[in-house]
Amino acid sequence: MFEILPSLLAADFTRIGEQLEQVASAGARMLHFDVMDGHFVPNISFGLPVLESLRGRTRLQFDVHLMITDADSYAPRFVEAGADLVSVHVEACPHIDRTIRA
Repeated sequence: MFEILPSLLAADFTRIGEQLEQVASAGARMLHFDVMDGHFVPNISFGLPVLESLRGRTRLQFDVHLMITDADSYAPRFVEAGADLVSVHVEACPHIDRTIRA
C-alpha cells in the first residue's frame, strides 16, 4: 500500500483554509511540509509560525521535512509545534543520535 501526501508548498496561500479542507475531504490523512532555510538548500519556505497556525485548523497529520541547517535543534521544536512526523538530513545533524532521541 502507498499513500500520497499533499504538499503545503503547492498551496495557494490566499486560500489555505479552503485548500486544507479540500485535501482532507479528498481523503488525505497527512499534509507534507517542506521547511527550507535558504542555507541548507537555496530556497526559503516557511517555519514554526505557519505550522503552529495551521495545527489548529485541521486534523490532518503533519509530515515535516526539515531541509535546514541545524536540524538537530529545530526538530524537537517542530514536534512541539504540532508535527506528527519529522524527517531530517543526516548531514544537517552533527549529532543524529541526539536528534533521534529528542
